[in-house]
Amino acid sequence: MEDTTWVQKFEALTHILTNPTRNPSLHSQFFISTQIPCYLNWDYPPLLCPKYQHPSFHLRWIFSLFLKRVSIFGTPTTSWRSKCPYIQPPPLILAKGVKEAKWDDEGKRQYMRERVSRKRIQSDVNPLIPVLVPNLFLLSFLLWNPFPEYDS
Repeated sequence: MEDTTWVQKFEALTHILTNPTRNPSLHSQFFISTQIPCYLNWDYPPLLCPKYQHPSFHLRWIFSLFLKRVSIFGTPTTSWRSKCPYIQPPPLILAKGVKEAKWDDEGKRQYMRERVSRKRIQSDVNPLIPVLVPNLFLLSFLLWNPFPEYDS
């Protein structure tokens, strides 16, 4: 990114935001590869990158893409947009456990009732435990010396 101008960055970002897709067309991939440099961790293939034409780079990219897909067991990756069914435009892939948006009035009411009735995010740990455990640990150092060779 160091060797690109702000105009190139702006054009690439505008293109990505106006054409959100999980499978970009060849034209889109070529445009992005000419605007900004390619990296190993991108989903865009380095075949179109003028900077990386060495075959070993292509093999490393294929291997890294394979490892990335194996690590998530082939399921598509989701982002914060995938967890919000009521945004416009709707997400391409809904996250697991998220229901599709119902735009009628009753569907919106039901969604809000579910959101309001959810359990609060809090831990189920007794509040005495975070206080007692460190204090008992420090008290044990008063009663027991773990380093007797350093006694003065």
